[in-house]
Amino acid sequence: MRALLFAAGLGTRLKPWTDHHPKALAMVNGKSLLQRNIEYLQQQGIREVIVNVHHFANQIIEAVEKNNGWGSQVFISDESEAVLETGGGLWKARSYFQEQPAFVTMNADILTNLNLSDMIATHQHNKSLITLAVMQRDSSRQLLFDSSLQLKGWRNQLTGEEKGFFLQENNNREALIPLAFSGIAVYDSKIFSLIHETGKFSLTPLFLRLAETEKIMGYDHTGDLLMDLGTEEKLKKASGLFL
Repeated sequence: MRALLFAAGLGTRLKPWTDHHPKALAMVNGKSLLQRNIEYLQQQGIREVIVNVHHFANQIIEAVEKNNGWGSQVFISDESEAVLETGGGLWKARSYFQEQPAFVTMNADILTNLNLSDMIATHQHNKSLITLAVMQRDSSRQLLFDSSLQLKGWRNQLTGEEKGFFLQENNNREALIPLAFSGIAVYDSKIFSLIHETGKFSLTPLFLRLAETEKIMGYDHTGDLLMDLGTEEKLKKASGLFL
């Protein structure tokens, strides 16, 4: 199985580091986020990794080459000309996955102890198109699931804005379970035949569109360790949790 690490973002919340470096090379206890996530994927049995790059792309490429991929085979999906967001980045990297029955995507700026192997097994057992790692945690944006953890919608907790075909058809909001997306997903490779968005686009609207007709499931890993390392303060906190 292969995985795509999303590492192309500008990392504006991590300034001043990202004025001169890509966020994926921010350090926690002497290891970059990129190295830590490649090693995390190795622990889950994944040693072929695609990394998409844009912001200071040359630094990521140099780090991968200098360290021989930290023991993995690493491919670069180059978005130097224009950052494509997560959906566009996935589409651009599609050639790496079309011969794979399933694959994983993961944000490069998170650290977690999620049991990805179990998540993959659950995805395969459910025969889902997409399985999303989710958990109960504070987040202004929540995905909404039914009791079987099938995706039904999205809600902005601050503004009350909601999206999703199911919400237009059903007023029983109280029956839905709000969970925060953890930035990790498992896909069936047939996803590419169902994408007709082009250019720069994010994944969440794609999830919501496909949920109208396809099986998109949540994998609840509440209780696991998960950190979004988007700020300097969080990087410092992570140093006490990820040794």
